[in-house]
Amino acid sequence: MPFGMTNAHATFMDLMNRIFQPYLDQFMVVFIDDILIYSKSEAEHEQYLKIVLLVLQEKQLYRKLIKCELWLPEVLFLGQIIFVDGIHVDLKKIEVILQWNTPRNVSKVFEDSYADEEIVANECSVCSERLVPRKF
Repeated sequence: MPFGMTNAHATFMDLMNRIFQPYLDQFMVVFIDDILIYSKSEAEHEQYLKIVLLVLQEKQLYRKLIKCELWLPEVLFLGQIIFVDGIHVDLKKIEVILQWNTPRNVSKVFEDSYADEEIVANECSVCSERLVPRKF
């Protein structure tokens, strides 16, 4: 990938999608340089892993073995915890929401919503000032 390329992530994502097109959503998911291989058995998983490694080798794309995580019973992928029984949200991602105080009365609900509206209104006025043509 050339240095200074503005859309490097999108370009690389497009490349990965093109080379793995036959396998996407069959037994793998790709997000930029993260490859998630899923299967129902260890033998199946080994077969899929070989396919992915062969495709990477054919296309001269290299991986750092230090960054590879293989044969995991659960994995954190794009903010989700994926394991045999299903997919769960990473609690670290929603910790702040879980710690929100529940409003005790109607006026508290309105206070919070008006405070947010005021912030948005201030931001909009700043943005609209930039759009006004200046006369010199």
